[in-house]
Amino acid sequence: MSQRGATSSATIARGTPAPGDTMLPYRVVGRIPHNRDTVTLVLEPVHQAAQRFRAGQFMMLYSFGVGEIAISISGSPAADDVLEHTIRAVGAVSRALHDTMVDGLIGVRGPFGSGWDPESALERDLVIVGGGVGLAPLRPVVLTALAARDHYRRVVLITGARTPTDILFRNDQQQWAATGDIELEQTVDHPATGWTGAVGFVTEPLTRLTLDAGRTTAFLCGPEPMMRFCAQTLLRKGIAATDIRIALERNMQCGVAHCGHCQLGPLLLCRDGPVVDYATAQPLLSIREL
Repeated sequence: MSQRGATSSATIARGTPAPGDTMLPYRVVGRIPHNRDTVTLVLEPVHQAAQRFRAGQFMMLYSFGVGEIAISISGSPAADDVLEHTIRAVGAVSRALHDTMVDGLIGVRGPFGSGWDPESALERDLVIVGGGVGLAPLRPVVLTALAARDHYRRVVLITGARTPTDILFRNDQQQWAATGDIELEQTVDHPATGWTGAVGFVTEPLTRLTLDAGRTTAFLCGPEPMMRFCAQTLLRKGIAATDIRIALERNMQCGVAHCGHCQLGPLLLCRDGPVVDYATAQPLLSIREL
């Protein structure tokens, strides 16, 4: 781990965006468990205003004494006082971040990367497909659409999870659907006792959808195979590849396009992604092991 985060936060004026190599301390002010290994942390800046961000961007989060990883922002871009990050414990750093309790401190750098840009899809239909923890980076798109609901046409949200207990933002999803502002389709791979919803992959409800191809923008996030199959389904429905946006994930270590660990062909995903249109992604994802 380099020492690029050693710059004192005291040198950053209140409300001034921090440069990418500056780590700022944030305090955990809320902790929302979703299941056995996933939690949403609500972070409040210690010294300065919270960093502003666009839907789809990510932060580099540092667990002091353990390490730093890239984590997408799962809260509303309109929130100017806190950051929300949904973290699944899959390794040493993500476990340490996941286990941080209220009042604990986390280092934050960013925001980094491209965004979903839902603002460019005004007056269009939105199709949002999130598989597993992939719903977390898409949640800002949903919140943005709901905050400006009159400026979008149809909004369809399809979410998938391995089991019912793995469903993220369960209460949020129920509330979104209850308003009638969003058409919600939920599916799980493995049902449990009491589950009355659909069983199968997210491609199945997506295949059944009737879409206005010329006025639809799609947002996909989840495992790469899921995104490829969903994108191919949308292409068959006549959606242009440039109107399909996906979030690509590689090993991001610096966040500022210096280290090269997140390279995917000609792209450095911390700079050129993680969100790209499928016209850009399709030829890259077709190369095995790239």
